[in-house]
Amino acid sequence: MSILKINATHLLWKDLCISPHELRLKTLHCGQSFRWRQYKDQWISTLKGNLIILKETPSSIMIGYPSEEDETSKKEKESILKDYFQLDKVSLKSCYDSWSKIDQNFAEKAVDFQGIRILRQDPWENLISFICSSNNNITRISQMIHKLCTQFGQKIAIVDDQEEFYDFPSLEALLADEEHRSTEKVLRDLGFGYRAKYIVNTAKFIKENYPEQGQRWLNTLREKPYLEAKEALMQLQGVGPKVADCICLMSLDHPEAIPVDTHVWQIALRDYGFKNKGKALNHKLYLQVGDHLRAIFGDYSGWAHSVLFTADLKSFKIVKKTVETTIQEEEGTQHTQITKKRKKITVETSTTTRVKKRASF
Repeated sequence: MSILKINATHLLWKDLCISPHELRLKTLHCGQSFRWRQYKDQWISTLKGNLIILKETPSSIMIGYPSEEDETSKKEKESILKDYFQLDKVSLKSCYDSWSKIDQNFAEKAVDFQGIRILRQDPWENLISFICSSNNNITRISQMIHKLCTQFGQKIAIVDDQEEFYDFPSLEALLADEEHRSTEKVLRDLGFGYRAKYIVNTAKFIKENYPEQGQRWLNTLREKPYLEAKEALMQLQGVGPKVADCICLMSLDHPEAIPVDTHVWQIALRDYGFKNKGKALNHKLYLQVGDHLRAIFGDYSGWAHSVLFTADLKSFKIVKKTVETTIQEEEGTQHTQITKKRKKITVETSTTTRVKKRASF
């Protein structure tokens, strides 16, 4: 497969005609996927071997194509995006309207956080990414996943002769040279720490227990009931209740799954009348928090949870605060300038008056 060479300034842009109520690209950096890279005003990643380039306008989402790209390839990418963002499956505006009617707190948050969707990711990529999420943050997880793709994935494209983009490696690619080198050691050398062992053992478990299906076994969990799919995932090393719920929600079509951590627990205590403060987030408390939020938001409670979680992320609060501070500073500057002008006018008026008075004596 040849490597694409893209000039980001020479792309042809097509309007996908997606309302801001249905999708905003902040969805791509709220802790669901870790391979989207913001490059200038564009969001770039690879999906199913295709380079995808998006950008946001106030009214829609645009997709960028090289001038030589044929119509078949364009339609394939647009089909991939419809599935990835679940655009034909879920009316986000209807969900927001419903949640806002039953919850004033959600209604207030929704004003600044429109268009936060749950992605429908490849389950294998989603699994490995969230094994990496243990005791980690979004920036570092993104760095680790980039290293994983660079080491084991296939290079898809180079943008502006400097930004390289790789596909996510398959299970087979991850274990391909296991006889000659230790994949775990390679991952440890790349900075994965104890997660290296979890990743390799999970890959081996799937390969040994589902030899005919391989990583596609994970896709079959989309057909299982939520709790059965979750239990199946938790037999994999490095997958506890929260990671299992992330995968169920973000790649296995279980919109009622709610990943619970201490942050979500605090949201439930602070905003949703959850009474059990407890001393630590144990298994029993984990289930209680999830059930409490499911009782409020219903079948798509995992989607509602994602909006509330995103609204509470420090990174988004900092962005919002920065914008507000800038506006305040600009308003303050304008106010100072107006005040100075008023003072100048006052001084000039007073001087003129004194001159006139002196002339009249």
